[in-house]
Amino acid sequence: MTRIARARLTLKIRAGAKRTGFSGKLGDVWKLQVAAPPVDGKANEAIVKFLAKLTGQPAGAVRIVSGFTSPMKTVEIEGVDGQTLDRAILESHGPQKDTGIA
Repeated sequence: MTRIARARLTLKIRAGAKRTGFSGKLGDVWKLQVAAPPVDGKANEAIVKFLAKLTGQPAGAVRIVSGFTSPMKTVEIEGVDGQTLDRAILESHGPQKDTGIA
């Protein structure tokens, strides 16, 4: 029996932003700005679509596990392991700027 990879992710959401994208990490929590408003589940829908596209998984593989009406959400994505998910998030930021600090 093969085991399906599954990654969990804790997000701090800021809905109503100019564009959807990650804005950094605070401890183990990724900060995600979402362009959709926090009305009628629109922000949750945008989060699912964004993470599905980011990971190359179908939207059905992305589930909000907790925090449906809260800015703090736990999301589970099937078909992706934690390392692959972290890499996809980091790559979504674009090239890292060299701050000159070692």
